[in-house]
Amino acid sequence: MITLPHPFILASGSPRRKELLSIFQIPFEILVSDADESFDESVLPIELPAMLSERKARAVQEIRPDALILAADTVVDLHGKILNKPTDRQEAESMLKSLSGQIHAVHTSYCLVTPEQKIIRTDTAKVHFRTLSDQEIQWYLNEGKPMDKAGAYGIQEWIGLIAVDKLDGSYFTVMGLPTHLLWQDLMALAKK
Repeated sequence: MITLPHPFILASGSPRRKELLSIFQIPFEILVSDADESFDESVLPIELPAMLSERKARAVQEIRPDALILAADTVVDLHGKILNKPTDRQEAESMLKSLSGQIHAVHTSYCLVTPEQKIIRTDTAKVHFRTLSDQEIQWYLNEGKPMDKAGAYGIQEWIGLIAVDKLDGSYFTVMGLPTHLLWQDLMALAKK
């Protein structure tokens, strides 16, 4: 559909980002970034995904300086508290209980770097969770995949189907890639 000026690389092992990017029908390869994802606790939730996505993109750029590299990061923000990927089941359960019956923000940023330029975008969606029962949370912990997702949930999974009663913003931003913004940037970078 469009032709990009450089080889296109997704700097992520996320199956969700791979799936979303594939829909664009632009050839790309995957080179997972090994960038350090630690951060200072003073970083604001809305600033963190931009910082981490740029760090991931730059790490891959060191290996492939000739490429157009896309890296992304998602943060769940519950009243100013960052909910990253849980480290264990107990933390995942605590996150889901804290989100139950609450409105939280999901900030997803991406960084596009080429040999000539850098583009960073952040998009935010507000997610309204209905109150979840302990049984529903336990079922998802047993049957779902909470460990590899910020906030311990995936909007595209069972928990998203039953928990999200309202969404202000892009579903795909919550899923991990603001595709509506990315498409515009890729079109702008494409060869005319």
